[in-house]
Amino acid sequence: MMFMRILGLTLTQVLRSGALVLLPTAFIALVAWATAGSATGSTSDPLRAALWIWLGAHQIPFSLSLPPANAAGLLSYLPLGALIVPIVAIRSGIKRVIDRLDGDSSLFAPARLLFALLYSILGSVCALVSTTTAVKPIWYLTPVLLLPICLISAATVGRRLIFAQAILYGSRIISLLLGISSLILGISIFVNLTTVKSLTLVLEPGIFGGLLLLLLNILYLPNAVVATLGYFSGTGFAVGSDSIVSALSYDLDSIPAFPLLGALPSGSSLLALLGIPVIILAGALLARWTLALSTRTLIQSLAASLLMIAALAYAASGALITDAMSAMGVSPWKFTLSLGAQLIIGAALAVYTPRMRRR
Repeated sequence: MMFMRILGLTLTQVLRSGALVLLPTAFIALVAWATAGSATGSTSDPLRAALWIWLGAHQIPFSLSLPPANAAGLLSYLPLGALIVPIVAIRSGIKRVIDRLDGDSSLFAPARLLFALLYSILGSVCALVSTTTAVKPIWYLTPVLLLPICLISAATVGRRLIFAQAILYGSRIISLLLGISSLILGISIFVNLTTVKSLTLVLEPGIFGGLLLLLLNILYLPNAVVATLGYFSGTGFAVGSDSIVSALSYDLDSIPAFPLLGALPSGSSLLALLGIPVIILAGALLARWTLALSTRTLIQSLAASLLMIAALAYAASGALITDAMSAMGVSPWKFTLSLGAQLIIGAALAVYTPRMRRR
């Protein structure tokens, strides 16, 4: 009986959370369909498009068959900012489930797990239902991506799980680096505002299209922040296949007409390598925070930071439909290796420099 009660509560809230994300996307898809028209004129088009947007907001990649020759394409470079909406909806659903469990904390963990499993099943069903010959959500990746998203979101609701100190300190240092990168990106957008405006005018989006374009640029800002961090770490990032934008090398012939790309640097700059000492200092700061506890906490914090950096690099990179844009964002392994090495160097300096002075 207790399991059936939890199942009923979680299933209801899973459907509600899914609908909270789906209804706004359905409205956007319907208006866009009515404004731009459809090649087939089928009313199922905006419904499928709404499901695709729902899946894309959850970072589910798509396999594409591009006309007219049905060339293979892949869409995995998705806006990280869109993930905020599902996280808010998931947290709202989990909170409602916990509120209805009458304060029985022993049921919180199974409720969280069951919610994550049911939400993953819902996502897989949406992926299968929305599949067409031209657009195929990669359904088998849906539970792989949705489960950790749900579990991490659920852990921050109600009687919060106590995260290990390594995760807390690691997340703080990554947040610090991303915050600095955000400031630099904002300055770059302001300095290159003329280019950003020119790229917008080239598209001639109209009023409704302009609003959607603005929203899309905002949602891609987190991707740009990660790319900025990659640029100042020395590894750089790509804007298309066979391209590189870094402090040491610059190989970029042209850019897509996307306003946010107007903030791109126009060439390599050795001054950008000044970001490396900043990252090293961040590693030293992490050591200062954790050494007061133990050396083991420092090592665990560095390991947690590396895992977060790897996840961030994977999420903020990918392919953008065509072969020409098959590499977007940072290289996951280069970005992880570079930032990890710089943080470790900073931590090592913080640990061994005082010892050397005492000698």
